[in-house]
Amino acid sequence: MTQSATPLLVEEKVPLKSRIWISAADSAAAILQTVIGGGALTYYFLRVMGLTWDWISLGWLLFGIWNAVNDPLFGYISDRTKSKIGRRKPYIRYGAPFFVLSFIAFWIPITTTQLGMFLQFTIALFLYDILYTAIATSIYIMPYEMAVSNKARSSIFIWKILFMIFPNILPFIIAFIQPGPGDDPTGFRTILIAMAVVMGIIIAVSTFFYEEKHFQQEEQQPPFLTAFKESLKNKAFIIFLVVSFTVIYIQTSLMQGVAYYFDEVMRDNGLPIYIGLAVGIVAGIFLWVKMRDRWGVKRCLMVWLGIFAAGCLILLSLGAVLPAAVLGFLFVGVGFSGGMYLIPIMNGDVIDNDEDRTGLRREGMYAGINSFVTKPAISLAQSAFLWILSMFGYQADLAKGAQPALAQTGILVAWTAIPAALLLISLLAMNWYPLAGPAWDKVKAALGKIHQEKEKKYLEAHGIKYVE
Repeated sequence: MTQSATPLLVEEKVPLKSRIWISAADSAAAILQTVIGGGALTYYFLRVMGLTWDWISLGWLLFGIWNAVNDPLFGYISDRTKSKIGRRKPYIRYGAPFFVLSFIAFWIPITTTQLGMFLQFTIALFLYDILYTAIATSIYIMPYEMAVSNKARSSIFIWKILFMIFPNILPFIIAFIQPGPGDDPTGFRTILIAMAVVMGIIIAVSTFFYEEKHFQQEEQQPPFLTAFKESLKNKAFIIFLVVSFTVIYIQTSLMQGVAYYFDEVMRDNGLPIYIGLAVGIVAGIFLWVKMRDRWGVKRCLMVWLGIFAAGCLILLSLGAVLPAAVLGFLFVGVGFSGGMYLIPIMNGDVIDNDEDRTGLRREGMYAGINSFVTKPAISLAQSAFLWILSMFGYQADLAKGAQPALAQTGILVAWTAIPAALLLISLLAMNWYPLAGPAWDKVKAALGKIHQEKEKKYLEAHGIKYVE
């Protein structure tokens, strides 16, 4: 009997169209979330619709309670979903139209009563977040479903970073087109609704251009409570959650405050400030990429937290002075770039540490628990910002540029004081972060060998050449 020939093995590659489309879908979901969580929604209901700050704060706080259940539960369900098109794609493809409708529900005026607007705001927020969680979590995990080798996954992440430019610049665009009290909001609403439809189409259509590795549907996962409790035994993960909470709170607060800042504090001086921010982001990316291996992740994180805190403190104390504001935004830009680059690396180390402890990789559960912490940060940032504004006498019904001096000071305090404090707390917490030094390097090296053997075995069993 003639022995069959060994099949030809080829290197695993993710097609270019797949990398582009999953990154575009990620950016599209982030664009809509930037509008909702970044402050434009709160500004619209407060300044345009006339809903009082206490009603809005209550809506955000109720929403934060809901998120205590919503995100970890969906991560658990998603890990166990089985379908012909995979575990994640059904939520992305079929959830997109309803996601768009839930977004549109915010902007169509239904009533002018305080209770009616509060109900519209809160119910739409709940519906929107259910669908956002299902779609965004699935997109976030998708690179791990699309590819097995680290080399192939990295090719996806590069495109995702490029596409994230669009949601990051959106708050500054909205700050210029958002209507104020007495302005006609029709054009603004039309722009947002049209944008939502386009983003929804991108999200849904993207699912026809990438594939999941279906073998992962057969993997056995521990029960929900067991997985949840085991994750919280990971000391590095607890510190990561402190930093992650800080980052999401700051992103929400800074994006929310942009419109108020340029309305009242720094009118007609946006260009040099935007240049300072852009320079900071670009310089930061080069800094962190170059110094990651030289300093190590822990040291990079501590330097990043210090620079970010300095930027917030400069804006808090001298945000009304243009040269200082430019410097503050430059430091904030370095901070934003560090959040985009360093946090995913820290997250990967935390999950690697969990695998070293338990022998399992549970990205979905970790993503769900992280959202369990970060989503309330969005609610708290929205509520705290409005509460501080009210303490400084901010009057929501005044035209742009008409706030008294005390309210302008309140904008700076609401915008940067709590973020600066959280950054300093995170910097202190990083002193106890254990994933650094020779011992951790040995763990990473051992895990790397284990991953190589697993990848090689699976890839070659499916006719794919393993390439280190």
